[in-house]
Amino acid sequence: MIDLKELSEIVYMNKLEKHFNVTDIPMEICYLHGEVSEIWDAYIRKKGSVGEEMADVMIYLLGLSKILNVDLEKELMQKIEKNRRRVYQMQDGVNRRISEE
Repeated sequence: MIDLKELSEIVYMNKLEKHFNVTDIPMEICYLHGEVSEIWDAYIRKKGSVGEEMADVMIYLLGLSKILNVDLEKELMQKIEKNRRRVYQMQDGVNRRISEE
């Protein structure tokens, strides 16, 4: 199993060693947004680098989770469970959430 805390520490240490940003949170979020856009670009242009771009997104998320002291693994597991309990129903051609059990 992957240890996201360990990975976030590795990503953060690399940021420190390379003198990358670890203090400007809005800038990190903008970088993250840019990396998500690069997934789209790689996909739509069939560049073959979709996986690499997805990895970049994970790297930025892991770094941001360390900077903000967010236990990303815990949050992820809680969100997966929350999504699992949600109930959806097709209404007027739209799949709408109708409850959270």
